[in-house]
Amino acid sequence: MQTFFVQIKCKLGQTYEVATALAEAEIASEIYSVAGDYDILSKFYVDDGIDIGHFVAEKVQRLPGIQDTRTLITFKAF
Repeated sequence: MQTFFVQIKCKLGQTYEVATALAEAEIASEIYSVAGDYDILSKFYVDDGIDIGHFVAEKVQRLPGIQDTRTLITFKAF
């Protein structure tokens, strides 16, 4: 299993709509509202061998209301 996080910057006034769409898509294990440069932090698990870049482009970035994303790939949990 691969674990990674995606920081999501939403279009103005769209944070709750994006979070709802992400939750309804049932692709993120956790979704948080955050302060700072991004509006949402979401945690994902995908099977080994899944291309994370393709997953983010096809499953996350296509959701309406998303302006920008930043993907953080993890190496090891402590």
